[in-house]
Amino acid sequence: MAALIDRIGKIDLPTRLARRGEERPADAYGALLRAIVGQQLSTKAARTIYLRVLDLFDGQTPSPEQLLEASETDLRGAGLSGRKVEYIRDLATHVIDGELELDRLDDLGDEEAIEEIVAVRGLGRWTAEMFLMFHLQRPDILSGGDLGIRKAIRIEYGLEEMPEPEEVLKVGEPWRPHRSLASLYLWESLAAVPSV
Repeated sequence: MAALIDRIGKIDLPTRLARRGEERPADAYGALLRAIVGQQLSTKAARTIYLRVLDLFDGQTPSPEQLLEASETDLRGAGLSGRKVEYIRDLATHVIDGELELDRLDDLGDEEAIEEIVAVRGLGRWTAEMFLMFHLQRPDILSGGDLGIRKAIRIEYGLEEMPEPEEVLKVGEPWRPHRSLASLYLWESLAAVPSV
């Protein structure tokens, strides 16, 4: 990791977010909504569909109530799959019912916050970890299942095969309590590596 830091230079979370050039909702609900919309899509496609969804609500993030009132036809017309419509509605329902108390997430430990988030259909552990890292800006998040991090560790540590998620967490143990920053360096390292 020391060699990687020397090679890449100073980097931090705000710099990484600015480089990505993505508009990220400032509120937790909007960030999770955006995460569901963007799952399994390229950055460009995710942005396009997300903006189309916002267009249904005058360019604003819809409230949970507005989202539940919107027709499935309109949401699908914006580019959402039927499954994603179910997922964003489940998010809205969890928020309205108080099952997901977004204002409370900041007060919870990392694992507790992840448990709260993954209780919503369509929000898995990786999405929850990215939310904690980028939205809540938690300093010690390492996603063992992140493909980019696994690939970077394989390259940087000269491994023959992609490490399993458990191995990623073991390798990253010495980086505590700065595993989020270590993750940024690992992702950044891939930008300079030709496709393998």
